[in-house]
Amino acid sequence: MKFQLTDEQRALQEAVRDYLGDRFGQKQVRELYESPESDGIPEGLWKAIGEQGWLAVMVPEEHDGIGLGLLDAAVIARAFGAGTVPGPWLGTVLVGEAVRLAGSPDQQAKWLPRIASGQVKGAVALLKPGTQDQPVATVSGGSLSGDLGLVEYAAQADVLVVSAADGLYLVDPAAAAITPHEVLDRTTRLASVTLDGAAGEKLTAGNPLAELVDRAAVLVANDLTGIARKALSDTVEYDKTRVQFGKPVGSFQAIKHDLADIHLAVTMAEHAGFYAAHAQDIDAPDKTLAASIAKAKAGDTASAATSAMIQYHGGIGYTWEHDAHFYLKRAKRLEYAFGDATQHRERIASIAL
Repeated sequence: MKFQLTDEQRALQEAVRDYLGDRFGQKQVRELYESPESDGIPEGLWKAIGEQGWLAVMVPEEHDGIGLGLLDAAVIARAFGAGTVPGPWLGTVLVGEAVRLAGSPDQQAKWLPRIASGQVKGAVALLKPGTQDQPVATVSGGSLSGDLGLVEYAAQADVLVVSAADGLYLVDPAAAAITPHEVLDRTTRLASVTLDGAAGEKLTAGNPLAELVDRAAVLVANDLTGIARKALSDTVEYDKTRVQFGKPVGSFQAIKHDLADIHLAVTMAEHAGFYAAHAQDIDAPDKTLAASIAKAKAGDTASAATSAMIQYHGGIGYTWEHDAHFYLKRAKRLEYAFGDATQHRERIASIAL
């Protein structure tokens, strides 16, 4: 089967890349890195993300969205990975997906237009760390309790989506005990979240936890492939011009053969990531398998590509002043988000066998 992006999706990809290249590049990322006390959400960038429709991509048109699919969101995620873009885009989009999939008409009307416009910032706590299907909270008498672990942008969010055995709940962050923590990857902000009898508004049209986690894994996989491609491209360009012993270091067999292997791995991960999103959009029989393949492959590949970036930039690659560590740290964080490679390979094996 031949599969490729449509002209519209390629145009979206170029539009996101061009905007980030012109207005939010590595200089701005570095400013965020060097301001760990900030909330991690550049105001101008977040406003632009809302105005450009990048939050509205999967919100239905009747709720002021664009009404596109996960593949279109994956295109954005990949560009954000390549740019190491900060902010709660992923969490907010996933809150929108939770409401779209499981919210009542009233809940959708209340939340989706505000998510689409960027008026609301979201965060999600879906699975207990180290598990593939265990919800994070318990419900008693309509109240939620539990240690949700580390949640991205919980301290900055206007709404949390929390999983329990009987479904998904919307929780006001003011009802939770939230403790921010320092984080190695400063393109995000993390906080531990504890609920102790917090009120929650249940999404009443079903429990799409498994589907929501798969969709999250696919978006993270595409972010990781964006990181991997950018790390590889920058390394190749550097090694074309870095001269040792009178020759570009990229001409040495040990380096060029390794980079060729990484290029092959990145290409395979890119195809797996886009196909996994497409499989979700068309409800393909292999969509669960495709999500795990994409996440496992992307995690391994981004780790290899960013490690090679450090190594093949020589001494400068290890310094704070070079941008290489932005990609390595983001890749390491996302490698474990919504299931690491080992967990997803175990699921692949269980599906295949």
